[in-house]
Amino acid sequence: MTTPALLPLSGRRIPPLNLGPPAFPHHRATLRLSEKFILLLILSAFITLCFGAFFFLPDSSKHKRFDLGLEDVLIPHVDAGKGAKNPGVFLIHGPDEHRHREEEERLRNKIRADHEKALEEAKEKLKKSREEIHAEIQTEKNKIVQEMKTKENKPLPPVPIPNLVGINGGPEDIEIRKKRDKIKEMMKHAWDNYRTYGWGHNELRPIARKGHSTNIFGSSQMGATIVDALDTLYIMGLHDEFLDGQKWIEDNLDFSVNSEVSVFEVNIRFIGGLLAAYYLSGEEIFKIKAVQLAEKLLPAFNTPTGIPWAMVNLKSGVGRTWAWASAGSSILAEFGTLHMEFVHLSYLTGDLVYYKKVMHIRKLLQKMDRPNGLYPNYLNPRTGRWGQYHTSVGGLGDSFYEYLLKAWLMSDKTDHEARRMYDDAIEAIEKHLVKKSRGGLVFIGEWKNGHLEKKMGHLACFAGGMFALGADGSRKDKAGHYLELGAEIARTCHESYDRTALKLGPESFKFDGAVEAVAVRQAEKYYILRPEVIETYWYLWRFTHDPRYRQWGWEAALAIEKYCRVSGGFSGVKDVYSSTPTHDDVQQSFFLAETLKYLYLLFSGDDLLPLDHWVFNTEAHPLPVLHLANTTLSGNPAVR
Repeated sequence: MTTPALLPLSGRRIPPLNLGPPAFPHHRATLRLSEKFILLLILSAFITLCFGAFFFLPDSSKHKRFDLGLEDVLIPHVDAGKGAKNPGVFLIHGPDEHRHREEEERLRNKIRADHEKALEEAKEKLKKSREEIHAEIQTEKNKIVQEMKTKENKPLPPVPIPNLVGINGGPEDIEIRKKRDKIKEMMKHAWDNYRTYGWGHNELRPIARKGHSTNIFGSSQMGATIVDALDTLYIMGLHDEFLDGQKWIEDNLDFSVNSEVSVFEVNIRFIGGLLAAYYLSGEEIFKIKAVQLAEKLLPAFNTPTGIPWAMVNLKSGVGRTWAWASAGSSILAEFGTLHMEFVHLSYLTGDLVYYKKVMHIRKLLQKMDRPNGLYPNYLNPRTGRWGQYHTSVGGLGDSFYEYLLKAWLMSDKTDHEARRMYDDAIEAIEKHLVKKSRGGLVFIGEWKNGHLEKKMGHLACFAGGMFALGADGSRKDKAGHYLELGAEIARTCHESYDRTALKLGPESFKFDGAVEAVAVRQAEKYYILRPEVIETYWYLWRFTHDPRYRQWGWEAALAIEKYCRVSGGFSGVKDVYSSTPTHDDVQQSFFLAETLKYLYLLFSGDDLLPLDHWVFNTEAHPLPVLHLANTTLSGNPAVR
């Protein structure tokens, strides 16, 4: 819930300034004189306090140290006895003391003159009418607003775009091309209906045929689907649709709104989407908008630890954590999923502030104790202490591990610290969380307060692709092991799809006794157009070219087409075990950003967005590898 514009934090409404005639005209002169008298009294008290502080504070001139800004600047002192220059405090004695007194007297006179000038200005102000004072205040406010707009529109420094390889490409096989064209048609159906019924809204309700939003985007209509879908449109060659989205962004996308948003979601969907659109198209507007939004997110880092709040108000900069999070904690997968986008922001702007924010998070995490080598999902941004000891590679934890690996890949495999953290983390995960069921299915459980919960979420299915992506470069020549582990996870997640009536996977599934890869609770049986299983199929296809992954991907595409497609777009379903499913009436923005993109890439050639040149953020937005040879910031640690 956002705070109304006229409601301060106290919750009391600010009374409007009354510029009209007073209720009692015959008191007007008396009222004005009283106000002037009170203001003069306050000013007099302030001046008296300043003079008192100056003349009666203890004299520290015998051992004077000058403090400037963030660090102490010590004036060097030449010791006559030693004739050597020693850094230290400036000790005043002999003729120096006389000069110091003269300087002190000069400063006193200057302060007196400044106070007298201020008093005269205050008297002049009091001679003006209330209307004149209000007009002057409004003029100053307008001046400040104009300066802020000028700052926002300040051109960014020109930097060379990294060498972009594989923006275009396609399959040669006719049957594969037909499947890819079908995915493209599904994308057009989703986009066209959003364009017709939800344009400018964050998402679409395809059955009700109207806009939809959730609290992660706040109260404003920020066109999340437009920004999230741009790079998919571009990759698929839907250029007219891409240009429609670009025009909406140029004319309507405004981040100066009184709206509280999820830092994580806005980063991966908006900043990631805008950066990808910029790199693919070269259109400057996308870079400008990404930087404007990033500046609005920076206040979220103003915490005692530097761990950002989960949410931030784009207008006020006030942040907070989710009410449901353990002991007021921030979430590992949220504050740990900023690195890719923020490093690119530093590269594009030349401003290291973004890089420093995410590196501070990394340094803090390295210093902390980790039970069994595992990262808990909750960290308090006020105290820097872990919350509940709950570790998962699914929701709340997933993309933190993904971004450790991808920070290394995006740095052209030079960020060895990130790779070391990733290797340490997956070794602990494999030791404590990866298990094999009685039926031979490998799954990733969740660690909760000292015991393993034999449950795997749909979100955790991305890990199959992550293990495959990180196989090359793994410790002890275990590349083959991790590629095989990725394949086992892919098989388990396929089974979770294959064991349902709709051939679509549930939100989570268990491995208890006779129940394997099946959801037990009704609240876990839904499918909301999620991409993680298809994402893993695509990565395994790229690394192995095993035809089963294209087969499994096509099965999922047909199931989505059959059970999720409606006349107004695509909708999630509430029960994948029911042959007559009920729709949830939401077309998620990530369906266009991720699910359809990964399907399209699965039926494309390896020359389209090759993985040695591009790294996909956790919302499937491709960002180029920052090869040092392609940058002008080779001395900048942000690209190391």
